[in-house]
Amino acid sequence: MNNKFPYYINRSTLIGAFSIALILLIVTIFASGLAIPRQNADFGFAANYLTMIPAPTHTPNVTPTFTPDPVIFGTPTLIPNTFGLGAYVQINGTDGEGLRIRSSPGLSADPVFFGFDEEVFTVRNGPQDADGYTWWYVVAPYDESRAGWAAANFLSLIPNP
Repeated sequence: MNNKFPYYINRSTLIGAFSIALILLIVTIFASGLAIPRQNADFGFAANYLTMIPAPTHTPNVTPTFTPDPVIFGTPTLIPNTFGLGAYVQINGTDGEGLRIRSSPGLSADPVFFGFDEEVFTVRNGPQDADGYTWWYVVAPYDESRAGWAAANFLSLIPNP
């Protein structure tokens, strides 16, 4: 016999090798999940809620304000232990629950944000009486966007820094 191939490469060896390769290919396809049809899961609508909390800025947006000359207008003085414009106040007495700072004086006004115990504010407007409370317009000295009306029952006067 004049054969160009060695004796161990014959027709039955080649058919066996191709059969094993075909079986391995089929097993690989099923193991990887390509041959299994995907099931369409109907989970319904799931709403995502994202609350954006603005980061405090180190450079506040400053609007020009009128500063009276003390020589012409005199120096305003606050009566000790009383609230007044320009006084610094601190939230206290909320037992860690926080104080609702509102858009206008009164309990029916929408809360703008929560002020936390020991947070310091500057009084900019007030007083106004509503719903049995005296309300003061307070602004955080470090962030002008944290501003609103607060009930005086939860504010205490602190010395100016």
